[in-house]
Parts: sequence; C-alpha cells; structure tokens
Amino acid sequence: MPGPPRVLVVQHEDDCPPALVGTWLTEAGCELDVHRPYTATGEPGALLPDPTAYDAVLVLGGSMGADDDADHAWLGPTKQLLRDAVGAEVPTLGICLGHQLLASALGGRVQVNPRGRTVGLVPVEWTGEASSDPLTGALATPRRGVHWNNDVVTDLPPGALALARTPQGDAEVVRYGPAAWGVQLHPEVDAGVVARWAASDDKSAPGVDTAAEVARIDAARSELDDAWRPLVSSFVAIAGGRAER
Repeated sequence: MPGPPRVLVVQHEDDCPPALVGTWLTEAGCELDVHRPYTATGEPGALLPDPTAYDAVLVLGGSMGADDDADHAWLGPTKQLLRDAVGAEVPTLGICLGHQLLASALGGRVQVNPRGRTVGLVPVEWTGEASSDPLTGALATPRRGVHWNNDVVTDLPPGALALARTPQGDAEVVRYGPAAWGVQLHPEVDAGVVARWAASDDKSAPGVDTAAEVARIDAARSELDDAWRPLVSSFVAIAGGRAER
C-alpha cells in the first residue's frame, strides 16, 4: 500500500511558517519535509532536494522579492525547483512569494504594486474557470483572504490561467500548469503570525492601521478557516493521487 503523501515545504524565513496550512496538511495525513534554505550553508544549488521525490510541493511566503536572487542565494534554486516540479506535474502550491516565484520561474513578471501595498482582508473575485478547476472547484463562492504584500504578478507566464482576481484586478489565484497553482493571499496565517508581521513591518502602507487589520483578521478566524481549509483538502486529494501511482 502507498504511504501518506509526502509534501516538500520550502520556507523562506522564520516569520513565514506553514502555520495553519501545515496543520491542515498534517491532520489530513500528509508528512511534511520542511526545508529552510535561508539557514543553510554551501552551494546554493545544493540547498534544496529534488521535488520529484515528493508527492507535492508547497512554497511559502516571505518578505523578499521574487527576483532578489542576488541578495538571497536560494531563490534561484527555488525557481529551478518549481520549474522541475511543474514540468514533472508534481502537485505544487505557491503562497504569496511562492506564487510570485512560480510566475517568475515560468516566464511571467512580478513588480511592486503601483497602487501600493495590500494589507488586511480582501474579497476574492473568481473567474468562470474556477468552478471546474480541481483545486478551486469547491471554493468558487464569495470569500475573503488575508493579504500582506507589496508585490504582485503583473504578467502571467505563457499558458497560465487566472482563477481569481482582487477587486483591483490583480492576480489572486492562478493555475500555472496541470498540477501547479499559486495564491497571492495567505490561507496559512493566524492572528499570531500576522501580529509578528505588523510588529516588524518597516514598509509604509498609507491609510492602513496594521493593528486594526490584525484584530479584523483575528475576528474573522472562523470565516477564514471555513473559506480556505477546503483549498488544502483539495490539494491533499491531488497529492494523494500522485502518492498512489
């Protein structure tokens, strides 16, 4: 019998852990192998494993830019890992920076949002294709997600499909390949994670009271759990299909 799905998790900094998504994956029977290449030494190319040895890949968020390869030695290898995973159709999910890394790795463009930072709860506006997608089919109803981002994907890579956008038209959920998706929102965070972001935040967000946004996110906990736990359930089902091969 096949074992539980093994999920490779790439974490970019201490304050961006798998958090709720990690809990939901574990509760669904997955085994997580969390790699923190920012703590590693040695050649950048040796910082990360072969994604095809896993049943799924999860790439988390971080405060760095998707193309800051010169400042963060593991970002280039992470993008190669994503290209390898997408090419081998290993089920892959990128969150915030992970979503942006997928876009950059596959030929898209990531830039600072010209409208400024997006912080707090944002409505998700689904496209017509979302209801038939294997990841988002169970999600394509009105819901909100947590944002804490300065950059956005401004140009999708060839063949990518937007499944949801923000009210301002930014890419919110994207399918990058037959088994690869990115989400700009943060389904994984609870108020504790966001409170740490607010406390260490050195970027301006005109007109945004970050403490008030943390409180709003905390008050919406049940809504957010109900909204985004099904995303993880769908991802586990997709990963389980690979584990059974």
